[in-house]
Amino acid sequence: MSPAVRRLMLVAHVACSVGWLGAVVTSLALSVMGLTADEELVRAVHLTLEPLGWYVLVPLSVASLLTGLVQSLGTTWGLFRHYWVLIKLLMTLFATGVLLLYMGSLAALADRAGAAAPGSNGTAGLADPSPVLHSAAAVVLLLIATVLSIYKPRGLTGHGRRIRHRESQVTPSGRA
Repeated sequence: MSPAVRRLMLVAHVACSVGWLGAVVTSLALSVMGLTADEELVRAVHLTLEPLGWYVLVPLSVASLLTGLVQSLGTTWGLFRHYWVLIKLLMTLFATGVLLLYMGSLAALADRAGAAAPGSNGTAGLADPSPVLHSAAAVVLLLIATVLSIYKPRGLTGHGRRIRHRESQVTPSGRA
């Protein structure tokens, strides 16, 4: 990958990842507001979380995953050479998978919020701590991924050690 393309992909990956983190923090703030006793606020929160998930969280998580894959495969970091890259990949896959599965729960909460008649106290079952817990866990997971990206802890995987060993066996003339 040329340096210009590599930098462009890095910008795309950072932008998607930071956007995802920001959207999750927004979801956390909304979810906390959804635990209030104000019936209209609870309804509004649950009617907002589902489209926020489908139109912001899911696209940003998938974009972060795809741009991260391109970055790792197109640079010397590789996808399976360093533990920090592999851990970030697994964390991103896990977070995206949980998000996709959890969208069904957000849809059910939005349906209940939409069906509750204003002033009927039909939002009693909507004061669910689940969105708060999922959002808070996602914030922690994404912050850990950010720390891994910045600090890049040492440690080659077995695959990475074999590649390094193979590369060290090649003489400057290109022959083993």
